[in-house]
Amino acid sequence: MYCLQWLLPVLLIPKPLNPALWFNHSMFMGFYLLSFLLERKPCTICALVFLAALFLICYSCWGNCFLYHCHDSPLPDSAHDPSIVGT
Repeated sequence: MYCLQWLLPVLLIPKPLNPALWFNHSMFMGFYLLSFLLERKPCTICALVFLAALFLICYSCWGNCFLYHCHDSPLPDSAHDPSIVGT
């Protein structure tokens, strides 16, 4: 279970408020996870626990899933602020 200390904080990294940065964020997180899995080779139990947690977060649409944005979940109020989004 030592390898979970390197995987679980990845789930706590917040998604950027600016929708233009969501693709960059998801690519960075995907490449980080891929390189971690290839370099550190975590045990099967740790990998399954992490993938289960990732699936549950993305399935519940809490807004912190880096794979995609749920269309039913509302954006935070600050995401509509023109000074932040710049649109």
